[in-house]
Amino acid sequence: MRVIIAGGGIGGLAAALSLHERGFEPLIFEQSKHVRELGVGINTLPHAIKELAAMGLLDDLDRVAIRTHELIYQNRFGQTVWQEPRGIDAGFDVPQFSIHRGHLQMVLYKAVQERIGHDAVTTGHRLIQFEQSDDEVTAIFEVRQDDGTTQEVSVTGDVLIGADGIHSVTRAAFYPGEGPPTWNGIMLWRGAVEWKPFLTGRSMVIAGGMDAKLVLYPISNSVPTPGKTLMNWAVAYRMGDGSTPPPRREDWSRPGKLDELMPLVDGVFTLDVLDPVALIKATPEFYEYPMCDRDPVERWSFGRVTLLGDAAHPMYPVGSNGASQAILDARALARHLANFDSPVGALQAYDLERRPATAEIVRTNRGGGPERVIDVVEARAPDGFERIEDVATHAELEAIVKGYQAMAGFSRDQVNR
Repeated sequence: MRVIIAGGGIGGLAAALSLHERGFEPLIFEQSKHVRELGVGINTLPHAIKELAAMGLLDDLDRVAIRTHELIYQNRFGQTVWQEPRGIDAGFDVPQFSIHRGHLQMVLYKAVQERIGHDAVTTGHRLIQFEQSDDEVTAIFEVRQDDGTTQEVSVTGDVLIGADGIHSVTRAAFYPGEGPPTWNGIMLWRGAVEWKPFLTGRSMVIAGGMDAKLVLYPISNSVPTPGKTLMNWAVAYRMGDGSTPPPRREDWSRPGKLDELMPLVDGVFTLDVLDPVALIKATPEFYEYPMCDRDPVERWSFGRVTLLGDAAHPMYPVGSNGASQAILDARALARHLANFDSPVGALQAYDLERRPATAEIVRTNRGGGPERVIDVVEARAPDGFERIEDVATHAELEAIVKGYQAMAGFSRDQVNR
């Protein structure tokens, strides 16, 4: 079976590896001219790492990432609201990784080249349309030449996977009236810079609340300066109520401006683990991004065509689930294609398995996901507290955090079974 994959991001590459593992012929077409290590830090959760480990990628990940030891939720004054071990340290059979998004993508990309071949990924091809019959599907790509002219290239296969992101052409073909992604009024700024490790050196801190939040965690120890780590940071700040379109297009390549960000951080967060103002000022370049998602749709699979990753379920970056869910999509899709005689039936089964699960995560993330623990405390004790027990009970906070883990499929019992 020949499978055309539109999009060479984490989801598309994971899908290609999973399909190749089961004997299929995957062909990836990426619109960028080059596969580069773009983005900043993400967390990849144990249920996704279990799948990557099954693909033989655990050693490669260990070389470029950090095994997350603990997650700490704090208010903006640095008072701890909730603290728990993560990954191996929490009794999981596999770790949780804090990793540069580009490093994860390159681990997958190099594995594709080694296992499938250097011609498995074709760059500079942007999907513009597709058509299908009972027997095949044809994808049409636009290829831009060095002189600025373009030409169209047609590729025929048995299945087309739209892994082409939040602005998916594949999805737009099935939902032409959907419009742009929905902005919730929150802007994100994200960066990474060499910095001195804090706490265990593998700790993750999320402080503040949804109206003003700061996220800190290391993503690599492979930096030039001894005793330093590559520290990832993110700031989220509510700029509006989400009733208007986002001020700028949703991409990760727009540089942020220090004079716009500093008033949202300086004097807002007071933490013991590090000085966020100094950290951000030391970052040579960082990026801004409006927090957007899309409403869950009633169907992903149409005949021989389906959606995967952000094309299927773009979600707020809450609870560390975006890349993890794309990996789970990839594994489920390959499994169903291997187990069904009909590609159409396989894509329908994949749809029925993955769409409801991810739709619930999209909706839950809109309410804050597991980070709702700091929203609850901030609403009840905006000026801090003497004892967290006076603000919220352990059982209440545990229900939020552990309930999210079970809903998203990465509780310890779910992963270790």
